[in-house]
Formats: sequence, structure tokens, C-alpha cells
Amino acid sequence: MKQSSLDLNLSTKKTCKQQLLDEMELVVPWAALVELIAPYYPEGKNGRPPFALQTMLRIHCMQQWFSLSDLGMEETFFDTPIYREFAQLDAHGRMPD
Repeated sequence: MKQSSLDLNLSTKKTCKQQLLDEMELVVPWAALVELIAPYYPEGKNGRPPFALQTMLRIHCMQQWFSLSDLGMEETFFDTPIYREFAQLDAHGRMPD
């Protein structure tokens, strides 16, 4: 078992990034946006299975909020667990590239 899988939150102070993500969780109408985009999202009949639409939408928003490129977002997933949590990604699962 790895220490990161213990999900210990030993920090008592939230960072500015964590505060922003917490606020966005509350104010962004995720369900309405997913419903709006869903007809255009690929079904994944060919190739690798796609990630959940809400996960990809959250990743796109984080890229805009934090000015990250695709490569920058990918690297950040490995460095910053709060981004993985916000995107609803498993810490040890497949990551978007």
C-alpha cells in the first residue's frame, strides 16, 4: 500500500487553488453543461474508451482557469492531487493524455 492511497488530509489550511476549486464545484452547473454537451460527445465505439464527459469538462475548465496546456495539465495530474480529485479521476488509474 502506498502512502498516497491512505487519503490522509494532514493539512489544515486550504490553498488558493483548493478554495477556487471548491467554489467552482458549487457555482458551475455541471449537470446542465453535461446535458448540453452530451449529444456531441463521442460514444467510444472505436479505439480507447473515452473518459466520462463530466471529467473531460472539468479538465477543460481547469485548463482555462489555471492557463495550462494539454501537456501542462497532464503533468499537473501527477504533481497535484487536488486536480485529480476535482476531475474525478482515480489516483492510480488511467490519466488523460
